[in-house]
Amino acid sequence: MPLIMIIYYAICVYIGAMLIWNFLREKKSVNDMLLYLLILIPLVLRILRVK
Repeated sequence: MPLIMIIYYAICVYIGAMLIWNFLREKKSVNDMLLYLLILIPLVLRILRVK
C-alpha cells in the first residue's frame, strides 16, 4: 500500500476518533449527536474500504 494511502487512512481514523469523542461528550443536544453520527458514516465506510 502506498504511503499516501496509509496517511489517508490514518487521517480518517483520527477524524473518526475525534467525532466519537465528541459524540460521547455531547449530553444536551440530540440533533448534534445525530450530526456526529451522520458525519462518521462515510469515514467508517472508507476505513472498512466499502464503496
